[in-house]
Amino acid sequence: MHRRVFLSMAGALALAGCGGLRESRVNPRNWFGRSRSRRRAAPAAATENTNPLIPEREDSIFRRKREVVYEGTLVDQITAMEIERTSDGAIIRVTGLPLRQGAFDVRLVPENEDKKPINGVLDFELRAIQSENMPQGPERARAVQAAVFVSRQNIERAAEIRVRGARNERVSSR
Repeated sequence: MHRRVFLSMAGALALAGCGGLRESRVNPRNWFGRSRSRRRAAPAAATENTNPLIPEREDSIFRRKREVVYEGTLVDQITAMEIERTSDGAIIRVTGLPLRQGAFDVRLVPENEDKKPINGVLDFELRAIQSENMPQGPERARAVQAAVFVSRQNIERAAEIRVRGARNERVSSR
């Protein structure tokens, strides 16, 4: 009798103590929490000593791929960022606010090659094709969204996810 009471009390105390794990960093669902906004510093001009006449990669004649140049420009502000866990990785969903309405072909463009983190940071830019002769309009009409999938391997290597706009950036860290 005493043993059952003792075991049930110990089990109840252990179960009550597990409620704190919901908010801890041990829980994988809390690894990337709410994002925060911060001002973006002016970009430094990169000086590379590369010859533009020498191709960076070689393609065979049987496998010619035409590179499509994306002409999107940075969206003015990043207003929200959500990171949703999936079974294979995560989906990063971003909402932005361009200066004018009518932006289309909105993309989250990775700054890192193959969406791999550099020094634990995954960098993205929110870009859209934007017309300069459109009216400004209300915020609701200008809001744009984009999302990108990141594999589990890359998300586990990242300690911080950063999405840049023209005037600000959103950061979510572990």
